[in-house]
Amino acid sequence: MSPFPRESETALSAAELNVRIRDLWADGELPDDRRPEYEALVVEWAAASLDGVERAA
Repeated sequence: MSPFPRESETALSAAELNVRIRDLWADGELPDDRRPEYEALVVEWAAASLDGVERAA
């Protein structure tokens, strides 16, 4: 199974993505082979964090 979510999967909340990101750093270091997964999760987290936020005029 790929560590990256597929578009057909239900979108995760920012809080759920944050948990996954923290799990990757559980040992205090990010393993090099997990960096692509981390980067994808951070992008998703940023997008999820903006859900429902209105842009200021």
